[in-house]
Amino acid sequence: MNTLATPASVTRALAGANPAPYWLDHSDRPPQRQALKVATSADLAIVGAGFTGLWTALLAKQANPDRDVLLVEAGRVGWAASGRNGGFCSASLTHGPGNGRDRFADELETLDRLGRDNLAGLVADVGRLGIDCHLEPTGELGIATEAHQVEWLQEEAALGNGDFLDAARVRAEVDSPTYLAGLWERDTTVLVDPARLAWGLARAAEEAGVRIVEGTHVRGLERDGAQLRLSTRDADVVARQVALGTSAFPSLLRRVRPYVMPVYDYALVTEPLTDDQLGSIGWRNRQGIGDSANQFHYYRLTADNRILFGGYDAIYPFGKRIRPERDQRQQTFRLLADHLFTTFPQLDGIACTHAWGGVIDLCSRFCAFYGTAYDGRVAHATGYTGLGVGATRFGAQVMLDLLGGEETERTATRMVRSKPMPFPPEPFAYAGIELTRRSLAAADRHQGRRNLWLRTLDRLGLGFDS
Repeated sequence: MNTLATPASVTRALAGANPAPYWLDHSDRPPQRQALKVATSADLAIVGAGFTGLWTALLAKQANPDRDVLLVEAGRVGWAASGRNGGFCSASLTHGPGNGRDRFADELETLDRLGRDNLAGLVADVGRLGIDCHLEPTGELGIATEAHQVEWLQEEAALGNGDFLDAARVRAEVDSPTYLAGLWERDTTVLVDPARLAWGLARAAEEAGVRIVEGTHVRGLERDGAQLRLSTRDADVVARQVALGTSAFPSLLRRVRPYVMPVYDYALVTEPLTDDQLGSIGWRNRQGIGDSANQFHYYRLTADNRILFGGYDAIYPFGKRIRPERDQRQQTFRLLADHLFTTFPQLDGIACTHAWGGVIDLCSRFCAFYGTAYDGRVAHATGYTGLGVGATRFGAQVMLDLLGGEETERTATRMVRSKPMPFPPEPFAYAGIELTRRSLAAADRHQGRRNLWLRTLDRLGLGFDS
């Protein structure tokens, strides 16, 4: 993206930004639950209280109210990737139709239907459970900011994946001088406040009888006769079955770790727009927006008309090291603020109130993979690569199917039965990812043309997503 903002305007915009996720910075955030201090047992123990774990707990209890379900969280409910994302809740289970065609062309129709059913079920659950997560069925607007991207959007529209908007029509929707065309997918994305969704799911799970403990880090998983034992600092959990929803954090199953890379994603949120500022942009239909570059941005309006603006940079830490200090990266925040003002120069002078980052669970095929261990008594789902707000509900259903030993339409798909390519060990992983990042940036500068390295990765089924 050719940037237009001045360094001074970027500095002013970020001067007072709170280094915390906007969604989690609210006075009505639920108080922290107690940690596990006494040994206990459960029929089903779930590790991780993000969306994957929350949906698994709730659906398990709804399917069998007599099942004793315990949800164990190292931090707080929704504090990690589930509470700091953009709140784009997509029907896609494959990280978009293009990725689905590349990897699962023979069953894409089935996966598309399952994904739409999953999104409809999620929306119905939110309504039925009374979860106030500011759900907006606005759809998503894909944007072309370079001439070669216009053809990509036209091709998707021809395949039935949205309504193509030329430059005049897309700027009538949302007015940015960078927009050359758009693709409005009206019914495949809803927007949510992700933290409120997580808090609402936790409340509903507890009302159904699920026990939730926070501040309890699970350090080990092992057999205990016919059962399984989860070890924590102060107490152990003995369970008949275990479901793992630990996202980018090191899996309790070592065999899973080579398939997942922790990648840092960053975002900003502005102060609320005035009526005049919002009027200068338009955005009356409040769509979520994503541009079409390899290094892409995602952005949206919040319930109080702030702009959340994120993406572009995707930073991989050498050795998969996850550290809290990496949640702040001023270089990326300045870049995002610069791109925000380039996208909407009419907002030059607006302040950002929050700036944050954190890890997402990247896998080489960009969409989740699943599996079992310990003779089918442990199930896992991970690798959502930033598109898990909706797909985690499907992943929870898959894990429950697997734990139940059930052959379902979900578990019969090749997507569920197969695994992505594992990432190589260090230092090859870091070198390869850095080369890929540079190659993706070069492709964006050269009309999307992919160099030999990227074409080789395409053939191997490997990738890296910004």
